[in-house]
Amino acid sequence: MFKTMSRDIITLECTEARAEGKSPSRYTSTRNKKSLNTPGRLEKKKYNPALRRRTIHRGSANS
Repeated sequence: MFKTMSRDIITLECTEARAEGKSPSRYTSTRNKKSLNTPGRLEKKKYNPALRRRTIHRGSANS
């Protein structure tokens, strides 16, 4: 058996959709708890179908 590192499940939510009055798209992803490379909030460019373009999605930790 192997040990798995503990990972956080985070939700990525669109930052531009609320400013335009549309529903924000949400994605889920995982993140290494012990990672020193990304100490802040995770940001990824993902596709938002309501806006029909790629936008910046910021992560928030789920509890």
